[in-house]
Amino acid sequence: MTISTSSFFDRSASAMAAISARADRVSTQISSRQKLLSASDDSVAYQRLQGLARAGANDAAYTGNLAVAASVLQQSDTTLSAITTQLQRASELATRAATGTLTAIDRKAIGDSLAGVVEQLAGLANTTDSRGQPLFGGTDGQPGAVKQPDGSYVLAAAPVSVIPVGDGQTVQANETAARVFAVGGGRDALAVIAQLAAALQAGDSTADTANAAIDDLVAATDTVANVQGSLGARAARVDLLTADLKTAAVDREAAEEAIDGYDDTAAILELQKTMTILQATQASFGKLSQLSLFDYLR
Repeated sequence: MTISTSSFFDRSASAMAAISARADRVSTQISSRQKLLSASDDSVAYQRLQGLARAGANDAAYTGNLAVAASVLQQSDTTLSAITTQLQRASELATRAATGTLTAIDRKAIGDSLAGVVEQLAGLANTTDSRGQPLFGGTDGQPGAVKQPDGSYVLAAAPVSVIPVGDGQTVQANETAARVFAVGGGRDALAVIAQLAAALQAGDSTADTANAAIDDLVAATDTVANVQGSLGARAARVDLLTADLKTAAVDREAAEEAIDGYDDTAAILELQKTMTILQATQASFGKLSQLSLFDYLR
C-alpha cells in the first residue's frame, strides 16, 4: 500500500478550509442578519432584497424631509398666530384713533404704538426656521421684510422652495411675506399700519383715515387666517405621509424576512455545529499527523 503524505495533508487542509469558510459565512450572516449574502445564493431573491433596501434608503430620506416639513409648518403656524395677535392690536389702536374725542397727544401716542406694531410684524416676518432659512423668505434667501432708507419695507415675494416628501411628491412648508401680509390692490399690512402711524404722529389723521385702515386690517387678518388654514392642511398631509412611511417600513421588514429567511437561533446553532466539526477535524488531523508508518500498519 502506498500512502502519500502530501495527499493526506492536502485533503485535510482542504477539508478544514471548507469548514472554516462555512463558519466565516455563518458568522457574516449573523453579523449582517442576512441569509443571502450575494446574488449567487439566489439571484431573484437577492435582487428583490436589493430593491427593498433601496426603497428603505429612499424612505429614510423622505422621513427626514417630512420631519423638517412638519417642523417648519409648526413654526409657521405659531408665527402666523403671533402675526394675527399684532394685527388685532393694530385694529384696536386704529379703532381708538377713529374716535373724534382724542387729543393730539393721544393720537401721537397711538401713532407711536402703531409704529411699534410695524416693527413687531417686521421682526415676525424675518423669523428663521429650523434650517436657519427665512421662514417667510423666498428661494433667493431674501429675508421676509427688508427695511428701506425711507422706513418702508420690501416684502419677499420670490417663490418658496418645496421639500420632496415622496416619489414625485413635494410639500411647500411656508409662504412668502408678500403672501402673508397682502391686503389687496398691491398693498400690504405693514405699509397700511405704517401710513396710519405716520399720519397720527404728524397730527394729520382723520376718522376716515383710521376707518380705511381698519378695513384694510380686517382684510389682512383674513389673509393670515387663510394662509394659516392652508398650512394646516399641508401639515395634515405631512402627518398622513409620515404614517404611510411607517406602515411601509413595517411591511418592507416583513417582506425582507420572508424573502431572506434569516433566523437568529438557526444561524447560531449552525455556527456552533460548524465550529464543533472544525475542532473535531483539527483534532483528528493532529492525531493522525503524529502517527508513524508502524503505528498505521498495526
